[in-house]
Amino acid sequence: MLKLYGYWRSSAAYRVRIALNLKSLAFDPVPVHLVRGGGEQHSAEYRALNPQGLLPLLVDEENGGVRIAQSLAIIEYLEEIFPVPALLPADPAERAQVRALALHLACDVHPLNNLRVLQYLSNELGVADEAKNAWYRHWVALGLAAVEDGLAPFDGRLSLGERPGYLEACLIPQLYNARRFNCDLAAYPRIVAMAARCEPLEAFQLAAPEAQADAQ
Repeated sequence: MLKLYGYWRSSAAYRVRIALNLKSLAFDPVPVHLVRGGGEQHSAEYRALNPQGLLPLLVDEENGGVRIAQSLAIIEYLEEIFPVPALLPADPAERAQVRALALHLACDVHPLNNLRVLQYLSNELGVADEAKNAWYRHWVALGLAAVEDGLAPFDGRLSLGERPGYLEACLIPQLYNARRFNCDLAAYPRIVAMAARCEPLEAFQLAAPEAQADAQ
């Protein structure tokens, strides 16, 4: 049994849910509220499981209860333990291109609009909501522009040809956030087209924030 500690609107947990669904892997979701009581991720109980105090966390009970933190590490673990269906291309160059775009989304774009960063801007630095949202949109716009250019070699295909995988698992949550904060997506037709092919699929529908039991 796989357990996934997450939060319904966590982008990082969202991408792992997509990956699990794309591989048709059953998992037990364990909600950890990022806001209630100052954030349940900071509790001693959760920190005993994950000293980073971040989400998501995967626990593989059938493999000695191994605990894997960080969403991309989790997806890589799933790819190695459950290699079929693959989420990465077989060709090394294409695989590296997919990883590069996924890393850009997860490591360069997402951290700058992460909840704890936005909370620090508001609570510690006293940044007004209007300025905070401008910060958010600025970094999202720069990040998505780079992804839009990076999708050019795919020529309208998904990262696995007719099938989504690792890249789309990272892209769709970031696009969800961009829409939530009313970012203008007109400059990213490749991204919007890729999302239009993925979002109706069951793996993405089941992973969507609003479909989670802890959604508010």
